Amino acid sequence: MKLKRILKGILKWTSLAILLVLFVGIIFLFIAYWRSTNDCDRLTATQGNTMKAIVYCDYGIANLKLVDVEKPTPTDDQVLVKVRAASVNPYDWHFIEGTPKIMRMMGVGLRKPKDTRLGVDFAGTIESVGKNVTQFKPGDDVFGGRGGAFAEFVCRRAEGAVALKPASITFEQAASVNIAGITALQALRDKGKVQPGQKVLINGASGGVGTFAVQIAKSFGADVTGVCSTRNVDLVRSLGADHVIDYTKEDFAKGTERYDVILDNVPNHSLSECRHILNPKGKYVMIGGGGPNDSRWVGPFGRVIHALLVSPFISQKMGMMMADANQKDLTVLADLMQSGKVKPVIDRTYKLSEVPAAIAYLEQGHARGKVIITVE
Repeated sequence: MKLKRILKGILKWTSLAILLVLFVGIIFLFIAYWRSTNDCDRLTATQGNTMKAIVYCDYGIANLKLVDVEKPTPTDDQVLVKVRAASVNPYDWHFIEGTPKIMRMMGVGLRKPKDTRLGVDFAGTIESVGKNVTQFKPGDDVFGGRGGAFAEFVCRRAEGAVALKPASITFEQAASVNIAGITALQALRDKGKVQPGQKVLINGASGGVGTFAVQIAKSFGADVTGVCSTRNVDLVRSLGADHVIDYTKEDFAKGTERYDVILDNVPNHSLSECRHILNPKGKYVMIGGGGPNDSRWVGPFGRVIHALLVSPFISQKMGMMMADANQKDLTVLADLMQSGKVKPVIDRTYKLSEVPAAIAYLEQGHARGKVIITVE
């Protein structure tokens, strides 16, 4: 009986402690939510050294605005780029909407976006360089990645994700490369470790990452199967795919073919279905955008956790990857484009003032290749 009373006491105090922790946690989140703010009150500039840029002070496409902000000044190790074109990514849309909502608790901003600037991919001409910059000079045409790219100018560290633009491609094509091209390259080369002769399936072959992935996989000597809708079959075939599956007529997960690598841009099949068509030593690589059935709160992370839990018990490699933008891989992609092995696919172009319409179009999920923003 004494032991029973002790156990009851322990259970009681443990329950009280848990309730106290939950209560404190709720209070903390409530305070953090209402203290969540950004720099919108001091963001706009009406005189002096200004430029046009897209900002958003609250979550939602309706809150995107084109305003005058202070033009950046390069530090000693930076270049100042006059932006000629930028491109839209699902990455941008996730930040605009603040989804999956777990992102808001991870520093993006609980009530309002912490960072009010948008855009990552850019291409343009260097206007000036810092005193320590030696690899670039004013007048060089470049492309790369930098937060706040939906603007007339961006500053980028010269050692970072910026490279010379191949003369054979336009600014619009170059602007499409940073996230989509690097994601496709790193997914196939680093995660998939694609070798000549291997069979590679690319689900979502007509999208931004998919159009790059088909061409890059072919440059590696792979036998490529692309999955897309009826209207995109000819496009994917023109990019070099050896086989094209029209998902409106055939379910690739129910086929008899087995693949060495699956690059999943639109995770609309379960992991078990994908495993079924992977070779015993095959690799499944999920791109970070997530799928239509993902939770609005945790997005693709539930699927990632599932893959991590399963991986130790199977011979196949399963996981997710996010692009690591860097100068070296931008140069690799520049060489592929200069040689003609890779050609960016552009769906539509919008003006800087039309960024909300461009984001809304991308959100529909039917873009063929990349959606571009031109900056005049």
